[in-house]
Amino acid sequence: MLKYVLPFVISFLLVICATPQFIKYFQMKKLGQPTLEDVKQHAQKLGTPTMGGVVFLFSALFFAIIYAVYFQLLTLDFVALLFILLLYGALGFGDDFLKVFCKQNEGLKPKQKFLGQILGGMIFVLILLYKGLPLELNLFGLLSFNLGWFYLVFIIFWIVGFSNAVNLTDGIDGLVAVLVSISLAAYGAIAWVQKQYDVLVFIVALIGALLGFFVFNKKPAKIFMGDIGSLALGAVLAAISIQLHQEWTLLLIGIVYVLETISVMLQVAYFKLTGGKRIFRMTPIHHHFELGGFSGQGKAWSEWQVDLLFWFVGLLGAIGTLWYLFF
Repeated sequence: MLKYVLPFVISFLLVICATPQFIKYFQMKKLGQPTLEDVKQHAQKLGTPTMGGVVFLFSALFFAIIYAVYFQLLTLDFVALLFILLLYGALGFGDDFLKVFCKQNEGLKPKQKFLGQILGGMIFVLILLYKGLPLELNLFGLLSFNLGWFYLVFIIFWIVGFSNAVNLTDGIDGLVAVLVSISLAAYGAIAWVQKQYDVLVFIVALIGALLGFFVFNKKPAKIFMGDIGSLALGAVLAAISIQLHQEWTLLLIGIVYVLETISVMLQVAYFKLTGGKRIFRMTPIHHHFELGGFSGQGKAWSEWQVDLLFWFVGLLGAIGTLWYLFF
């Protein structure tokens, strides 16, 4: 067991040591992220350094690769996860770079980002085909359906969808860093039971890096992860659920990301159908709570209150999934 604690500890310490230097560089260059004008609580965040995903992604990858090579865990599954994390991280980096360094507020065009995400999903599919992946979809551990080539389309949809879902969720201090750590911990337990130790090492290293980042990302955040972090994390969660052949579990383990995405979809559809009316004060739904929730005279929630609620919901989803699978 101690063998799998070391990747956590080293990744955590690497991020703790590297992040202050990264923050100093951004402050020296006066580079920061714009904030939402509609949420008053966010006004003080203007100019906060971003792109912190660079630190925790590379810290996790650096040691995870060394560790996997040393213990002969550098399998095709491990390489596939590395690829997804790097490619989606690169897409996020390009988006953040244009916003922060080139002062292009829109970053990458939606079509460019979407095509890049699909390309990444397609290459991941090719890796899995080379491995001999069965084209079956597991439903609640009870049934498996052979979808043939449609399963490959599902994989691309799953990775692209959750990449964007986690990206939507990353809107307040500390929220995604802890949520994704909870999700990864649940998948770490599944990987342990399935004896997929290559996937487990990858997961443990990433959790350590994320929790190290949380030290600086908790409210009041000294740095944000940026799209480089959130896009990569969402994609890798989907990829892990596929590699463990427990795709359906991400609907529960990732219940918060699902609800955040549904809130945006409902808001847009209702706005168009009713000529400008809204269901929520603002979406994704974490901003709805920040602005007072459903009550007409509702009191604005602090970011800590929203964080604690959403972390609790995510934890319930993770525990409920593990209980269903193993008990």
